[in-house]
Amino acid sequence: MAYKNLQHFIDTLEKNNELVRIKEYVNPELEITEITDRISKVYGPALLFENTGYDFPLLINSMGNYERMCMALGVKHMDEITTEIETLFKTLTGPKEGLLDKLKMLPKLSQIASWMPKVISGKGECQEVVMTNPDITKFPVLKCWPEDGGPFITLPVIHTKDPLTGIRNVGMYRMQIFGPQLTALHWHKHKVSARHFNEYKKLGQKMPVAVALGGDPVYTYAATAPLPDGIDEYMLAGFLRKKKVELVQCLTQDCQVPADADIIIEGYVDPEEDFIWEGPFGDHTGYYSLADWYPKFHITAITHRKNAVYPATIVGIPPQEDAWIGKATERIFLGPIKMTMVPEIVDMVLPMEGVFHNLVIVKIKKDYPGQALKVMNSMWGAGQMMFTKMIIVVDGEVDIQDNVAVAKYISENVDPQNDIIFTQGPMDVLDHSCSKMAFGGKMGIDATKKLEEEVRSTTLLEKSKTLDLNISISELQSKFPEINAINDALLKIGVSLIFISVEKNRKGHIEELNKQLFESGLLKNIKVVIYLEHTIDISDIADAVWRFSNNVDPRRDSFVVKAESANDLSHIGLDGTRKTKELDGFERDWPNILASTTETIQHIDRIWDKLGLGKFIPSPSLKYQKQLYKGGAVAEE
Repeated sequence: MAYKNLQHFIDTLEKNNELVRIKEYVNPELEITEITDRISKVYGPALLFENTGYDFPLLINSMGNYERMCMALGVKHMDEITTEIETLFKTLTGPKEGLLDKLKMLPKLSQIASWMPKVISGKGECQEVVMTNPDITKFPVLKCWPEDGGPFITLPVIHTKDPLTGIRNVGMYRMQIFGPQLTALHWHKHKVSARHFNEYKKLGQKMPVAVALGGDPVYTYAATAPLPDGIDEYMLAGFLRKKKVELVQCLTQDCQVPADADIIIEGYVDPEEDFIWEGPFGDHTGYYSLADWYPKFHITAITHRKNAVYPATIVGIPPQEDAWIGKATERIFLGPIKMTMVPEIVDMVLPMEGVFHNLVIVKIKKDYPGQALKVMNSMWGAGQMMFTKMIIVVDGEVDIQDNVAVAKYISENVDPQNDIIFTQGPMDVLDHSCSKMAFGGKMGIDATKKLEEEVRSTTLLEKSKTLDLNISISELQSKFPEINAINDALLKIGVSLIFISVEKNRKGHIEELNKQLFESGLLKNIKVVIYLEHTIDISDIADAVWRFSNNVDPRRDSFVVKAESANDLSHIGLDGTRKTKELDGFERDWPNILASTTETIQHIDRIWDKLGLGKFIPSPSLKYQKQLYKGGAVAEE
């Protein structure tokens, strides 16, 4: 369905008991984040802060669970979209044997045409009010986390245009506020808008930019979608909402924006101008992304609807609202990936602990040896999948939405020395584990059932299913005193993997410890050991996976212990600890994790009963404060 505007979506959320209005005054600096973080962690409601000290209410967590994400997309279940895309693709690409078959296509082509965006004449609702003196500080822009460089616009739908072709791109890049008419634009080197910027720079021209906030929530989703370069995001939005997006001309820039948006910010980037020092920012990885140089965005006009609502989100340690936006991408783009690139794919999951680009689990229909490797390489070569750090491929009847079932399947079917591959390539700019920025190691795990050509011995296959997974934690800690804790919970359900937290104190410590552990014979039936630092609570497996996937460069940090014979187990240790210059020769700054301040936590505790949010929810930051490194956004050595 198409929402007429953001208020229509708010009304729909409220009718479905998915929204709470907060009338108590809450400061956009740190306090809204603290409340939202508590609510996000329990998959609670959307929040409309009506008393922010500004003239505009603030909507947050509006897509913060499965049901609300489906409501935003106008469906009951996300897989409806996958099925529709597959059906459409088959209809358009199937053989057309005669005139009748071709005529049958006309209604479908007409339907597709009805989704294409259209520029309308006159002004839109988004231009009902024109600020005489544009001032972005008049809006309740959030400062999300204590070490953030300032307030950031977190849900901007940013419009740029290729100066050579005129093709529009709609993306989402955070915007730090530096003054009433000045922000930064945080687009990474791999993004389309960065390419547009480089083209304007070659031409010596200023780059027009327009930013939309609010409107139909589908616009927000479309701006995050990993579409191929040159495909209009508003065509995807039209397909999802089953109605074309109507655009209006900006007042001061050659850009077109959704007529029904709540707020429009117009401006330009001057490629000849020096960049501005932007950040730090508490990011979706659960760590701060550190300060760097980014383009300045000069605001030339701000317009808005009457009674506009300012939309925002926070990102941080999962789960957060962005996990559900990622879930939508996982389901929506499963169809196109299957139809155009990897036809053997049955299903795909991006676990929220992997924060989008760190971990992907893929299920395939397997027909021949080496097929899992073919799938891994295909996916690493596909658009934004190129940033994926770890790909796990399974097959058979396993339900990949069931984490325990997947873990058991991997345990049974993986021979570490034979079924894990390592490579390297482009990484997300936010990946702090790489020795070099945006370039690092990748790991592929073939967890499919093996064919004869793929195994060291058939005896080993059977052995993996009947392993005695008992270990003596007391004996291990007695023999290796640097071990702080061991989580063997997965062993109890038949998964040959343990987490060990270690207080590192020398160069090469983890590699040396891994060698000694397996040589001791105390872990003879354990296939995988994941090492984490001693400050981490490894009893929480979801947290342990989140920290590990962020901190590991698999190619650099893996230690394979080969089997002594064809019938013996092989093993692997993976170093998910923090890397430092002193102990690891790591030259880059290491970011801190995200946690609220004690002052903010205590203030929200005091006003909780006035917020109308029901039963008290303690701050998630109480746990993470204990795990903070010394220092601010950058951890001290």
